[in-house]
Amino acid sequence: MTHLYDRQYIAGAWCATQGKEFVEVFDPNTGALAARVGVGHEDDARRAAQAARAAFAGWSTAPLAERVRVVQQWAQALAARKDALVRAIAAEVGTPLKISQIVQVESPLRNIGNFVDVVQSLAWETTVGNSRIVREPFGVVACITPWNFPLHQIVLKLAPALLTGNTVVLKPSELTPQTTQLICEALHEAGFPDGVVNVVNGTGPTVGAPLAASEAVDMVSFTGSTQAGKAVAALAAQTVKKVATELGGKSPSVVLPGADLARAVKATVGACMLNNGQTCSALTRLLVPADAVQQAHALVAQEIAKLTVGSSLAETSRVGPLISRRQQAGVLALLQEGERQGAQPVAEAAAAPEQGFFVAPRAYAVTEDNPLARNEIFGPVLSILTYTDVDDAVRLANATAYGLAAAVWGEDEQAMAVARRIQAGQVDINGARFNALAPFGGYKQSGVGREAGLFGVEEFLQVKSIQVNPSSGG
Repeated sequence: MTHLYDRQYIAGAWCATQGKEFVEVFDPNTGALAARVGVGHEDDARRAAQAARAAFAGWSTAPLAERVRVVQQWAQALAARKDALVRAIAAEVGTPLKISQIVQVESPLRNIGNFVDVVQSLAWETTVGNSRIVREPFGVVACITPWNFPLHQIVLKLAPALLTGNTVVLKPSELTPQTTQLICEALHEAGFPDGVVNVVNGTGPTVGAPLAASEAVDMVSFTGSTQAGKAVAALAAQTVKKVATELGGKSPSVVLPGADLARAVKATVGACMLNNGQTCSALTRLLVPADAVQQAHALVAQEIAKLTVGSSLAETSRVGPLISRRQQAGVLALLQEGERQGAQPVAEAAAAPEQGFFVAPRAYAVTEDNPLARNEIFGPVLSILTYTDVDDAVRLANATAYGLAAAVWGEDEQAMAVARRIQAGQVDINGARFNALAPFGGYKQSGVGREAGLFGVEEFLQVKSIQVNPSSGG
């Protein structure tokens, strides 16, 4: 059955899109047509930005307790749709059901509570000498989110933006329409004042670009590819608005001499294959000492052999399909080019289903100049490199245009010293658990700005200093 999604959510009401074109969305498990999505028009983006502008004065001056109340109601409405969201994301993105539940849905629901806690303890005003330092919302924020973690990325933007008094125009991915519909229903049910949050479906050129260039938009928060992020930043520069970006990655997992190699390989393969490799912070480069490379190859092959590949809606699947035929074709083309330039296959999982957009998980031994060592593949592919000494390991870890995440394995003190030298926004040592309150973001071409926790809240606040005379108090 093919579903039709042809409405926008603007100024608190569902309305027809002004666009006349449709995007066809296919089931990643079967390749069958699953949905048709109305492509938003520049007029939709304009109306949504105007609605957000009109709502800003009331929302930004509403008591914090009121903003918290409505955002918490959104969280409750999302929680009531938890099972539907889990299945929608599994069906649309290809995320296996268990990962869809734990990572795609339960984690962002907890994050809304984290943001509420942060804004309630935030020092909204401080004093420096004779200056009162105040934090204020930017105004209208355009939030442009990707398809790989649709709910997670929307929560990371909307929750802090709305809690801090901004109004929002959300442009979600056109490839996850069912998930977007559920999120929109929850937003409507939460009871936000009309225009505070608006959702416009469409593509980057038809909706994202007009929002980035719009004079009615004061800030853009974008997550997606580095190429698209550069285009958004260039458009936003025309009106000199703030742009926060979380972009691509090619994250290294550095195994130092003397580390527990088996543990490091197991964790690295797991992180690389999470969400079928469709994760910007995936550990896609395994760096091992030259004298341990054969053992590392054997361990990688052992771990990849454990991965069951199949429908994302099957409870037994650990790896599902990629989201689209285009994504599948891009990954396979890059693998072909990597092999042509000398990448040596190390391991490959059992054959993937022929129907749908599957790519079997695999690993290659590569040199640093190979495309598989340089390019973000965004599929279930691990590249294995060797180094001569610790300085060479650090050099290799940093030999990339990206700097989103990294991992280091070894004796604690040495691992910390190496972590400090790696150019990445987040580094895990010896499998330390993920901290949802810690800032997340990139160095270099992985983006500008931070998400989550206090840093993720402050990203949506401007800082003003008001100088006062001592006698005037304040």
